[in-house]
Amino acid sequence: MTESSQRHSRATSPRGLAARWRGLRAVAAVALVCAALGACSGEQFQKGYILPPGALEQIPIGASQDQVLIVMGTPSTVATLNGEVFYYISQRSERPVAFMNQKVVDQRVIAIYFDKNRQVKRLANYGLQDGKIFDFISRTTATSGQELSYLTPLFKLLSFN
Repeated sequence: MTESSQRHSRATSPRGLAARWRGLRAVAAVALVCAALGACSGEQFQKGYILPPGALEQIPIGASQDQVLIVMGTPSTVATLNGEVFYYISQRSERPVAFMNQKVVDQRVIAIYFDKNRQVKRLANYGLQDGKIFDFISRTTATSGQELSYLTPLFKLLSFN
């Protein structure tokens, strides 16, 4: 028998086909596990303004409003109550596994305050720890004056109204 006919007879023999199917199944199982693990890997999400590296260092106190717009770009929102303030708002969240909820990792509000001459008066960088809980639907913030203590029902019982 020649060498090529021996190879052909091994490949078509029942033992050769079984070994080939076992190898193919092992490769398919490895590919399936890799695809499943790749789908479950974590994701990061960036929302809002993305701060260019070194941008805040380019804005000294006393810089003009036009210079701020050139370096930082258009602000997320502007307040004009007592002077003018540019707010650049961003939020970074991540999801460790594809089907889980997102968790806020970092939240930044960069505020640039201007004086009446439209010159930078102050820079502020507020983070997640500076935030207060605010209900945007009902537009209310929790206040300390509305809380009832354990003495309140007692005083209501004693009142003569």
